[in-house]
Amino acid sequence: FTVQVNVDANGNNIPNDAANEPSIAVDPTDPMKMVIGWRQFDNIQSNFRQAGYGYTVNGGQNWTFPGVIEPGVFRSDPVLEADSSGKFYYNSLTSNNDVFTCKVFRSSTSGNLWDAGVEAHGGDKQWMTIDRSGGQGDGNIYANWTSYYSSCEPGAFTRSTDGGNYYEDCIPVAGNPYWGTLTVGNSGELYVAGAGSGDGIVVVKSSNAQVPGASINWDMTTQVNMDGYVAGSPDVNPVGLLGQVSIDVDRSNGPGRGNIYLVCSMVRISTGDPGDVMFAKSTDGGFTWSLPQRLNNDPTDFYTQWFGTMSVAPNGRIDVV
Repeated sequence: FTVQVNVDANGNNIPNDAANEPSIAVDPTDPMKMVIGWRQFDNIQSNFRQAGYGYTVNGGQNWTFPGVIEPGVFRSDPVLEADSSGKFYYNSLTSNNDVFTCKVFRSSTSGNLWDAGVEAHGGDKQWMTIDRSGGQGDGNIYANWTSYYSSCEPGAFTRSTDGGNYYEDCIPVAGNPYWGTLTVGNSGELYVAGAGSGDGIVVVKSSNAQVPGASINWDMTTQVNMDGYVAGSPDVNPVGLLGQVSIDVDRSNGPGRGNIYLVCSMVRISTGDPGDVMFAKSTDGGFTWSLPQRLNNDPTDFYTQWFGTMSVAPNGRIDVV
């Protein structure tokens, strides 16, 4: 079934508003409960955006759109996650005199009510992940962003070890990955992926980020050959990117448990294709990677596949959009 999320109290479309850049989170304790955040434009003629959100308690059959988290406040780039207890987190970017900062809002009521938010440093484009490994870092919140759009340059990473009450001072990430995401492995290890200084992708690992009070060590930095590079301002998206790097881990109890996967839309080096969705995997914790594989099957090297993204299901299935 297909259901619109940003609807009025009667479930109808709201004329003349607009929404984009959605992010979805599912309650791990009750998958019937989900929250979606988006950039809310109250008028299609306006570029002023706010932190829109909607929630469902019946698996997406019906959605409630109460409005925005902070009415009248410019907010962008929503990233939503949920912790092991089912609490939802909404990371939102704002800009003040070209300084990009983030707030993280929390909801213990399945997206119905949100707190006032906690300052979380930040920059553009921020991504966030929450440790649900069940280990000592369970509940830790990690966020990184592009260092040259940082509010705390050269830092581009922050951590909260107390459920989002406080976010630590920014630190740099080894290898300076940008335009990419984070994920937590089965043992609580943290992976950060992004474009690197040259062609290819950088994957960075910290084994001790999960330890409260520990100074974070980046104990692995690996350059991954994906036969391409991430492009800014491509023809298909001249005010944005061709894509961003998705990284995720197999958390199933199947034969792939612990595998790490990368997906990104890239300009190909070998063929010159303007945009292919490329895939690679590691079976040894990110130290070595498979040869890159093209996922899309268009017959020529002239079509652009853009903004490929990925998630791994609880049973180990890999979903790429």
